Amino acid sequence: MNINELLKQKGITKYRLSKTSGVPFTTISEITTGKSKIKNCTGDTLYRIAKSLDVTIEELLADSMEYRQGFEAYKSNICHAVKDLGDIDFIIATLESDTIRKLYQRRWYPESLYLLAMVDYLSRLNGLPACAQYNDIRAVKLKETIYPASILTLSAALKSDAPKTDSIREAIPEFMRFNIVESEVRDVC
Repeated sequence: MNINELLKQKGITKYRLSKTSGVPFTTISEITTGKSKIKNCTGDTLYRIAKSLDVTIEELLADSMEYRQGFEAYKSNICHAVKDLGDIDFIIATLESDTIRKLYQRRWYPESLYLLAMVDYLSRLNGLPACAQYNDIRAVKLKETIYPASILTLSAALKSDAPKTDSIREAIPEFMRFNIVESEVRDVC
């Protein structure tokens, strides 16, 4: 959440934030208008703003500090989260955090669609209805098919597209809807 959203959510004006934090109004104004980047502020300034907004520095910087791990690592982390939390708790945590929408808004489409596919898949397995708040995202499909790295490696080693064809045939439908080939989400170490 960016600083403008935090101010709105907490009902605080820029002027009030300046007074409660001790950070000059011009600094607050430059940050909120985008003239200055919050990630370039001093630690002291970040601390004072975060404290005044009752958030952590990490939460304050979250939108400006984008770190994007590789897609294979992301998939693995999601599968581990499902294993650790269990299906229902994973679905609840994902929907409550609205991570699907947040990733989509960042234009991290493969991650957003993978997470939505996982929620839809687990919902189907557990007899739950699909969450309607993501119907707009369900209408999206990746332009190119994403295969697991192991399938791409096998196809290259065999100099054949047969492993790709086989993997599509065995893929989970909720993932294939978005052009993501995924057949195993439970077998993680």
